[in-house]
Amino acid sequence: MSDTLKIWVPMDSAAKALGADEVADAVTREAAARGIAVDLIRNGTRGMVWLEPLVEIEQDGRRIGYGPVSADDVPALLDGKLDSLGPVEEIPYFARQTRLTFARCGIIDPLDLDDYQAHGGLAGLRRAIGMTPPEIVAEVTASGLRGRGGAGFPTGIKWKTVMEAEAPQKYIVCNADEGDSGTFADRMIMEGDPFTLIEGMAIAGLGVGATRGYVYLRSEYPDAIRVLKAAILIARERGVLGPDVLGSGRAYDMEVRTGAGAYVCGEETSLLNSLEGKRGVVRAKPPLPALEGFLGRPTVVNNVISLATVPVIFEKGAQHYADFGVGRSRGTATLQIAGNVKRGGLFETAFGMTLGEVVNDVGGGTASGRPVKAVQVGGPLGAYMPVSKFDTPVGYEEFDQNGGLIGHAGLVVFDDSTDMLQMARFAMEFCAVESCGKCTPCRIGAVRGVETIDRIAQGDSGATELLTDLCETMKDGSLCALGGFTPFPVMSALTHFPDDFATYREAAE
Repeated sequence: MSDTLKIWVPMDSAAKALGADEVADAVTREAAARGIAVDLIRNGTRGMVWLEPLVEIEQDGRRIGYGPVSADDVPALLDGKLDSLGPVEEIPYFARQTRLTFARCGIIDPLDLDDYQAHGGLAGLRRAIGMTPPEIVAEVTASGLRGRGGAGFPTGIKWKTVMEAEAPQKYIVCNADEGDSGTFADRMIMEGDPFTLIEGMAIAGLGVGATRGYVYLRSEYPDAIRVLKAAILIARERGVLGPDVLGSGRAYDMEVRTGAGAYVCGEETSLLNSLEGKRGVVRAKPPLPALEGFLGRPTVVNNVISLATVPVIFEKGAQHYADFGVGRSRGTATLQIAGNVKRGGLFETAFGMTLGEVVNDVGGGTASGRPVKAVQVGGPLGAYMPVSKFDTPVGYEEFDQNGGLIGHAGLVVFDDSTDMLQMARFAMEFCAVESCGKCTPCRIGAVRGVETIDRIAQGDSGATELLTDLCETMKDGSLCALGGFTPFPVMSALTHFPDDFATYREAAE
């Protein structure tokens, strides 16, 4: 039996922002001073951000959690005098999750391929190697996997279109331009389990006949860029990537390309333009990227979470994945709980949990202790859901029927001190700043939207009708979701919180 103490300290960006590097340094320093042999592993985060830095120590074969830990706590930690949270897997927030996509995140060393394989990694790719391209695509289709980046488009249909297209070269492009407010799932998986994204993209390549892949990763994620690039090098050295994927005789390789910070490049055609070295503006459709995408060739463009979920589908089978969920929303939702909330973090669960359960039971309500007023789901283009809608199940169609959208599944919580007119104004201002300028309804409409809301704020009640008309024009006439979805937060604020708009009118009178 080894006398070496096994300790995990996350290297995730959120944990580092809260002092994880200082804690890791303190562990090394204090252990040396005490003559204790320590095996320090820098893992990803478990997703319980309010407990970060969450330090784990192996005791009797179980990982016991301590958090949040500061560098000053480390002497007490090593002396066994720091109160623990108990086994990490038994912490209620973690225990009630269904971890499929994030099964390894926070558990393994992100850059240890052997550790990855010991926890089920590469089993899916090995199975896919023994299948034909149509069989691979059929497996993804049967799983019910849908795009996790925003639109919720069935992944299998997109793959089938690219597979059946005839071209001398095809591509897999991963959209890692995670720009929505309150979202961090893409970053978390790339920093905590990068090999699952690599494996998922390799399976996609085998399925559609693509031999090249690109991850378009936002420049604001330096840690994710560093970890993913290192993982790609390791995968290439170990034969997971290259001209002979795991000895299959089939080729697939990939690389990281860094974005320059434009929100609109999260839209797939703007992303492709940027990837080609052009200005990041929206392309008109058709042609679809699946037929004429990167460099005019058939291209699969999928979100990080969509591609990172593919390995578990092939490891456990399409039916296993499809058994979770509600309605046409199969599998799990990787909910990112943020904003004014007591317990913020990533929570992976089967589709079907109600919004109220997520916010109040899982998230613990507001951090301020005041009543919840609204939750914006789906980033800055998502609707503000009032408490009266908290019985809505988390599902694509279920949200759509209630005037909302799931998008990338980020939830930002607001308490009753929030001014919803100002939030509506922010949505229009955000659109005006981030618009690529290609289409008039978005480029001009958002500017007029800010002006119109300012008129309402000055007591002009007649401007409310104009705002409604403007939102209809933007929704129907914009080329992409930036202008087309901005009306969701604006109109939901106006519809569900009319008193916040009326207050300004009454003050002016």
